[in-house]
Formats: sequence, C-alpha cells, structure tokens
Amino acid sequence: MQRDRNETELMLRGYGLTTAELFYRLPDHRSVLNSFIWQEYDLAPDHPRLFGFIAFWQKNIEGPLHSVRFTHRKLISAGEWRHVTHEITLH
Repeated sequence: MQRDRNETELMLRGYGLTTAELFYRLPDHRSVLNSFIWQEYDLAPDHPRLFGFIAFWQKNIEGPLHSVRFTHRKLISAGEWRHVTHEITLH
C-alpha cells in the first residue's frame, strides 16, 4: 500500500507527516505512565493509519492506553512542487 510509494509521491497525493505520542500504563505497574512515539505519513482529517495503529495497540498490546496526542503537518502540496530540469549557479 503506502510502503510501495516514496515520500515525495505520498506528499504530492496529500499525505502529511503525522507524529503521535501515546501514553500508556505499564502492565505490571498500572500507576506508572510511559510514552511511545509513532510517526507515519497519513491523510488528514481522518488519519486512517494513526487510528489503525491505535486499534492494533488496544487489541494486541498489554499496556492500556492512557491518552494520545498528535500533530499533522503537510510538508508539500501539489501547488508547491516544480519539476526542475536545469540548475545554473552564479558566483
């Protein structure tokens, strides 16, 4: 799926870099919070990759989630991309 495309292609298709910090409780020490950083190219506003990862965590990871905070940044859009065929350097 996404892994077959390079980052520039993803950005041109509207994907942006999503970074999430997941706070979770340790399975053996429920009063201790730990954090995990997750980063992937995703589509706003639905964030299917992020919410898919959260669903995976809740189903397969023993440490229950406490909270999640995330940010999304589009690094490039189709209107900002230009194909350059020549470059001239002036001194």
